[in-house]
Amino acid sequence: MPVRQTLPPLNWLRAFEASARHLSFTAAAGELNMTQSAVSQQIKALEGHMGRALFHRRPRALELTETGSSYLPIVRDAFRTLSRGTLAVTGGRETVVQVHTNMSFGTFWLAPRLGRFYARHPDVRLNIIAELWEQAEGIAPGADVEIRYSVRPSEGVAAQKLVQDFSYPVAAPGWSGTLQDIPNTTLFDCANLMATWAAWGEEQGLDWSELKVTYATTYAIALSAAVSGAGLCMAHDTIAGHLIETGRLVRLFDHRAKMQEAYYLITAPHMADIPGAQAFVSWLTDEMAQDQRDRNAEPT
Repeated sequence: MPVRQTLPPLNWLRAFEASARHLSFTAAAGELNMTQSAVSQQIKALEGHMGRALFHRRPRALELTETGSSYLPIVRDAFRTLSRGTLAVTGGRETVVQVHTNMSFGTFWLAPRLGRFYARHPDVRLNIIAELWEQAEGIAPGADVEIRYSVRPSEGVAAQKLVQDFSYPVAAPGWSGTLQDIPNTTLFDCANLMATWAAWGEEQGLDWSELKVTYATTYAIALSAAVSGAGLCMAHDTIAGHLIETGRLVRLFDHRAKMQEAYYLITAPHMADIPGAQAFVSWLTDEMAQDQRDRNAEPT
């Protein structure tokens, strides 16, 4: 059978890869600038072409079938080969880099600095994918570069520690309470982390194990609540620094607690084939180093 009859259309494969990465037709549609219905129809067309299901449709989520799980790495490798081949043929006029990061780092640290990156590298285009929860093992699927916030990186990945911050409370300008007011104040934090309100208080001899805290799955929600004046939030320099510099938040109290979590830069093995990814990593590490110099120069 001729090849042109056995290969499915490229747009079907794009819809499959994005849907498999997000495990959501809706999220895939947002990334691809399509409607959810169009993505679903393309997946159905691909499944009809292959003669088997690629997803289990659960009530509130998607799950890859055995066929889908087997097919996904094949599709991703094919797209990477196409990208590298296109770059080689075009002489590198534009490079597309897949950057995965958590929502808070992408929103509060990376986004305010993207103008500086593009001023230095106008021929590099970033696809930035924000994750709520990082991969437990290995680099995020499809990523060329990943910034991960974790106690320690996964084994077997090329990881470089970028920064390990200190935690402290922040609030919108105008809050004038004391440590004794904290238990009776509305508090926000990010869930499932070591740098908590209780840990910050314990270092000062305060038993805050019974504090009532509103937890969010991302600092983006908790910090936004603090910016709006809804209460106080536990934060750290990497995510709160820009908000403090621009006057939307203020750091409270003098004590800062050394965090167990850190930000790690993880790179894919194929990054050496993507000049734009190397340029992004070089810029990112330079920016982080400058951040550290600026912080160390500030009065404590």
